[in-house]
Amino acid sequence: MLRKVKVENGLIQGLPAADPRITVFKGIPFATPPVGENRWRAPQPAADWEGTLKAFEFAPISMQATPGVNPDDFYSREWHVDPNVPMDEDNLYLNIWTPAKRTDEKLPVYVWIFGGGFQYGYTSEMEFDGERLARRGAIVVTVNYRLNVFGFLAHPEITQEAPEAPTNFGLLDQQAGIEWVKRNIAAFGGDPDNITVGGQSAGGASVMHQLTAPQNEGLFQSAVVLSGVFTNVYQNGGIPGSGRTLAEVEQAGVDFFNFIGVSSLEEARALDGEFVREKLLEYKAFWGPVIDNKFVMGNVFELFMANKRLMVPVMLGQTSTEFFGVPEVSSLDEFKGMAEKLFGADASEFLKLCDFESGDLEAMKKKAAVPTIEYAIRVLGKANNDTGFDMPLYYYNFDPEIPGWDNPGTFHSSDLWFFFETLAKCWRPFVGKHYDLAREMSNYLANFITAGNPNGEDVTGEKMPQWDPYTVDAPYGMVFGDKSEFVKEQPSELMHFLVNQYFKAN
Repeated sequence: MLRKVKVENGLIQGLPAADPRITVFKGIPFATPPVGENRWRAPQPAADWEGTLKAFEFAPISMQATPGVNPDDFYSREWHVDPNVPMDEDNLYLNIWTPAKRTDEKLPVYVWIFGGGFQYGYTSEMEFDGERLARRGAIVVTVNYRLNVFGFLAHPEITQEAPEAPTNFGLLDQQAGIEWVKRNIAAFGGDPDNITVGGQSAGGASVMHQLTAPQNEGLFQSAVVLSGVFTNVYQNGGIPGSGRTLAEVEQAGVDFFNFIGVSSLEEARALDGEFVREKLLEYKAFWGPVIDNKFVMGNVFELFMANKRLMVPVMLGQTSTEFFGVPEVSSLDEFKGMAEKLFGADASEFLKLCDFESGDLEAMKKKAAVPTIEYAIRVLGKANNDTGFDMPLYYYNFDPEIPGWDNPGTFHSSDLWFFFETLAKCWRPFVGKHYDLAREMSNYLANFITAGNPNGEDVTGEKMPQWDPYTVDAPYGMVFGDKSEFVKEQPSELMHFLVNQYFKAN
């Protein structure tokens, strides 16, 4: 087993995972600590170290609200359970699970980016244990990055100081982590030319940003976007606070500096990180990706639509009960007015699909409700086909019964327990069918990581249900219900109407 390896900065020693055939290396620095003069600056190369780095523990999580302290927070029950988890500004570290015995094995690599709305989250969340995927022959890397105001502040002084990297430090951290992996993963038995980048929620949105960053050409060979593709339905349903320009966020940075009582970047960098965190929580603002025309070149959904992205295979999907777009109207007249404004001459067709003649506003709003991520994926799928590019998109819908006293449905992020096959760490009373489904989902993911194609055999030797790419002529996807099933079913009439309307309007 590769328990000790040499990377560009020195020797690293790892430990056996629960399965001793896997070695896990935790807390490997991939950049210099982003503190002091490096606060609100693009990540800088990590320094060399003497001796052997004992990579035995996860590094501190990024500055954010303390996890696990709010009893009303759903995810404090689910996995943000430890309020004593170490937290620090010095947080640019990654973790690696490898099954390799030799450095020349050229195993496929999966680089994972966690979600949390760009405000919170961390690599040490228990659902992100990479061991089960590593048992399938993939090397798993989880990369930390700066969040909230630490990761996405902009300010005129920062732009003047570093015009090539004026903001989006969290995204640049992710990029630096992927670049570190490409340079060093061979030491862990990995193939630097077979890297898949994946993420969920804001992590999935981050993957979209990495896919559409022009300087990332050739950096990775496939992508996984779990619940991370968003666009508006009924002129709502996008990510709040996203898509702001550099000038807008520069002004927000000026306002934040005023709030924390400083008048210059030098003064702000001299502040204690914990003080900045406390003021951030008091300030209650969203800080996320900024259109800076350096790394983020525009709306990532529109860039993907226009094929201004890395042309690689993509696996993408959603859970069945997350994020529905519903018309924000309070009367029949408003409902009709919205339809006429959005759909013009086709408004009558939309009203008919929603049974407007019934006069029951709540019933028609329910009929008009559509899953926003499914809508976004179907729009992307049509654009992918219409432009003539032959890069496969593999679509899924996660729809099993999720047990628990809270009857949560397939809540946002519930598929993480399954793709990472970490159900045994969860408090929920999962039973055999759930473990079978998790095994299959991990198989599909591992196959995709290996070859850009999810298909293959189960560990039982049986061929799993065939998962075909999404096309306009065959707009089908894999449904992960109580079992895996590729469902050849057309989208609803309303979904078909809305997708076509998107292209009429754009």
